[in-house]
Amino acid sequence: MGTTNNLWFDVAVMMTVFHVGNLFFGHFEAHKPVWKRLLKTALFLVFVLTMSYYGLRTIAYSIIFGLGTFMVVYVHGYWLPKNGVNGLTAEPLDKYYELIGYNASSKK
Repeated sequence: MGTTNNLWFDVAVMMTVFHVGNLFFGHFEAHKPVWKRLLKTALFLVFVLTMSYYGLRTIAYSIIFGLGTFMVVYVHGYWLPKNGVNGLTAEPLDKYYELIGYNASSKK
């Protein structure tokens, strides 16, 4: 078995986090183009790999998981429901799109 102290371990962890996140929260970004979602994944991965390369893995993971926790707790648990949108389903969809500034009618 390999060691967890290498960059491939970081790739596996980040890809797992993004995969699970997309399974549970992907519907919140369904309106975004695929290239933007892929770019976000790539940027986070490069950030973690760069930090890990320089021995700052703990800081990198703290930042990533801190942002994730903030998004889940604050945005999905407080801000969306406060503005009349279900934090788990993003319904009603038109109200969710209005909150994030997305014009769904111009994209049809």
